[in-house]
Amino acid sequence: MFKPRPRALIAVLVLAGLAAGCGGRTAPPPADLILTNAVVATMAARPARAEALAAAGGKIVYVGSGREALRRRGQATRVIDLGGRLVLPSFQDSHVHLVTGGVELGLCDLNGLGTRDEVLARVREYAGAHPDAAWITGGGWDLPLFPQANPRKEDLDALVPDRPVILDSADGHSAWVNSRALALAGITADTPDPAGGRIERDPGTGVPSGTLRESAAGLVERLVPPLRPEDYIKGLRAGMALANRFGITSIVEASAGPELLDAYAALDRGGELTVRVLASLYVDTDKGVSEIPRLEDLRRRYAGTRLKATAAKIFADGVMEPHTAALLEPYADRPGDRGEPLLEPEAFDALARALDRAGFQIHVHAIGDRAVRMSLDAFEAAGRANGFRDMRHHIAHLELVDPADIPRFRRLGAAANFQALWAYPDTYITDLTLPILGPARSRWLYPIGSVVRTGAAVVGGSDWSVSSMNPLQAMQVAVTRRAPDAPPGEAWIPEEKVDLPAMLRAYTASGAWLCREEKIRGTLETGRAADFIVLDRDLFAIPAPEIGRTRVLLTFLEGREVFRDPSFPN
Repeated sequence: MFKPRPRALIAVLVLAGLAAGCGGRTAPPPADLILTNAVVATMAARPARAEALAAAGGKIVYVGSGREALRRRGQATRVIDLGGRLVLPSFQDSHVHLVTGGVELGLCDLNGLGTRDEVLARVREYAGAHPDAAWITGGGWDLPLFPQANPRKEDLDALVPDRPVILDSADGHSAWVNSRALALAGITADTPDPAGGRIERDPGTGVPSGTLRESAAGLVERLVPPLRPEDYIKGLRAGMALANRFGITSIVEASAGPELLDAYAALDRGGELTVRVLASLYVDTDKGVSEIPRLEDLRRRYAGTRLKATAAKIFADGVMEPHTAALLEPYADRPGDRGEPLLEPEAFDALARALDRAGFQIHVHAIGDRAVRMSLDAFEAAGRANGFRDMRHHIAHLELVDPADIPRFRRLGAAANFQALWAYPDTYITDLTLPILGPARSRWLYPIGSVVRTGAAVVGGSDWSVSSMNPLQAMQVAVTRRAPDAPPGEAWIPEEKVDLPAMLRAYTASGAWLCREEKIRGTLETGRAADFIVLDRDLFAIPAPEIGRTRVLLTFLEGREVFRDPSFPN
């Protein structure tokens, strides 16, 4: 066997190094996309900041200096000079009604209207533009626009006397109907309130006034012609486009049945789903643990590429304004009335134990402090029965939380799913909530800061179409505790303010954790999914009241551009 002498060995190694590249450094494979001249906030521990990022095959292959990133430039590489703009992991909305919100955009859309007269004008306009519609449907009206949050049937009768009308409130917990709809449903002064619902009535006569709360809306909804599969798909496309525009590429669907799941699955199969979806399967709490086989079947049937249906949604109570939230102490204006939970504690515990045992992640709607406590108790009951595993159950909304329950989120490994855009004194708060709670309890409205300080997982959602899907507006409100359009000033419940990094984690890394995808996405690190956004300004260098005015310029999902602002050059 030939054994080279030392000088010959050196020559061999030098030649090998030259053949491999300059000084022995092998050029890395070319990237599909390189972002340079950027401020990259990775949301990871190391590096926390970088100036460039490279992606290939849907994953991040480099984060660091611009010079090193450009070594990955090939003939087909797309290179974008960002001119110092901020790059973040793309956002996750952890509580959103993406399909039904999108459907609503094509119906009588009352979202965002500021006065009663504007609402009535929109209804008149829509009815006139759709003379052949058998029903006038839609919604989005804000409760504070009407006395006692109770719009009247007579207003709708004057606009649409010949066709039934049903319009959901912005929060989805009330419906406004006209006399024609009430007649078709057979709702009269003698009709009893259904379980879990209330028919609002004239105090003197008992005649229905035109507002139906919670399950009472179902008395009319069951008569509305069902939507077609193509209507749900059209709605999903509209919702996805809006989500991508706001930098969102991952969502938790707040409440899903087969019709919504079919829409998600259809686009997933066609490679058209531009969001990752964790669907929360609606649970009929009246059926309790007998729901488990049906839910397990849905979980198997709807496992796709970007779709999974591994969560279960429970409604624990209603909402604060019409007194359907479940409270620990009575409403200040209704002695003895604490609101009724939508299931009893024993049934809640049994359902949570069964869902947890079956491997479902439990997602609870809870507004009042009693409903929040019941939810945490149910999580604890599940843990005691099945072992305290890493199940990542979570509670959405959390409008009123008793301070004794705040440390329990971390102890139980549960996530607090806040809709931070609601955490300022709008008319819902000033006109409808503060008077029925009083000052002492109102101190604990949306206690985001208190939960963050415990070290519990906090995630962020919009509840769209209840309110704007824009995460940046929600972050601004969480940081300032003031209205999105308010100038600098005094914060509402300043103890509950949080800092910007905490809110960015809620919409990025913590959201990925909630979906059990923290090793896949949520931070900008080598090997993670190339899910990222480009903003028009550096959030860390601007005053807090400008956060909500920041625009998303580019949104990428697995390295593919799914949104581009028209102002950004090609």
